[in-house]
Amino acid sequence: MPALRIVMLISAAFFTLIPRPSAGAEPDACRDLAAAVRAASDVPETPLLLPSFPTAPAGPLHQAAFLYDNAVAVIALAGCGNKTDAERIGRALVYAQAHDRFWHDGRLRNAYRAGPLDTAPVKLAGWWDDKSQSWLEDRYQAGSDSGNLAWAMLALLTLDRIAPSEPAYRDAAIRLGAWLRQWRDDGSGGTDAANPGGFRGGAFGHEPEPQVVGWKSTEHNTDLAAAYQGLAEITGDASWRRDAMAARRFALAMWQPAESCFAAGTGEDGRSRNRFVALDAQIWPLLALPEVKQYQDSLLQDCLPRLRQDDGYAYSAALHGMWTEGMAQVALLVSCRGDPAAAHRLMAAIASLHAPTGGFYATDQDRLPTGFMLPTDPGQPRFYFHLPHLGATAWVALAQRGVNPFMRGRACTKAD
Repeated sequence: MPALRIVMLISAAFFTLIPRPSAGAEPDACRDLAAAVRAASDVPETPLLLPSFPTAPAGPLHQAAFLYDNAVAVIALAGCGNKTDAERIGRALVYAQAHDRFWHDGRLRNAYRAGPLDTAPVKLAGWWDDKSQSWLEDRYQAGSDSGNLAWAMLALLTLDRIAPSEPAYRDAAIRLGAWLRQWRDDGSGGTDAANPGGFRGGAFGHEPEPQVVGWKSTEHNTDLAAAYQGLAEITGDASWRRDAMAARRFALAMWQPAESCFAAGTGEDGRSRNRFVALDAQIWPLLALPEVKQYQDSLLQDCLPRLRQDDGYAYSAALHGMWTEGMAQVALLVSCRGDPAAAHRLMAAIASLHAPTGGFYATDQDRLPTGFMLPTDPGQPRFYFHLPHLGATAWVALAQRGVNPFMRGRACTKAD
């Protein structure tokens, strides 16, 4: 299949607002995830990937199964005690790695076509464009971001823990880790040096020559630190620990003492700091990296209030609405650190974002600005939309069950 190099702007015009439900009893996100699996395929045991935005109309999001969303769903389903459905998605990740239409080097793509995976090669999502009379694919979805692949590693490592007799999960995680090593920049090895080292963002676009990006992300490196640490623990191979340390050093170097926040990462040069403040770049290090505990109080007291929006939190300093996924991340964090009252208040706000058809809306707004630009069109802003979202639902399940996804899906404790 020829590579398609088409840029498509995801516009708010594609979406219609779904009425927001009234607050009530806390919905069960684990039940929603199980229902999503049944809706995707009623054939038991069939490997499958779930649509990230199941109600999205024709366009870039329709039937797109984003790797990150499905990886978080694996960990959440495992935390729900639903090993069967977690493994169905896990087996799909293993299958996709082995049956790409072009790549055979261990990578996964940022997204695939949702549904059962029972034919090779694995299909990417796409849509028919009447204007050009052609089938289009999204260039971001065809690429391989370091952070998305790190989440796939975390999902596979979780499955290795709960299904130790199945070596395919561990083997697939090792292949991903080996592929990602090419994006490591050792820098100077210090946390306060001009070059903070760490891992670059990965590859963007279609085969055979996707664009290699130079920027580095605090979020990605946090994910990689946890994933490589997990590989080191299950294999006993000390080289994975060195990868984990490289990613960890980068994340720690992004701490901004004057703002009590983590910077989002670096610019394309891999050195200059991108000081924009995004919510997940604050919460994930606290869940994943023990060294960050020293910053916890100042971050929660000084940084997070700047991202407060209504009864919850926005995606970033761009504000303008609540971001369900991030609110669940904060709820999990404050619950893990022993503040059930704060967690309860956030979960009550999250419950009001439950969709009547199941799952949780990505945001309470028609469209929520992220503060970042579309990778497929850097001149256009990137939004979250008021659509039921697999990633949001999976994070709500993690918060409801008190599961730390960075710890191979184990229940968190106050010591975490």
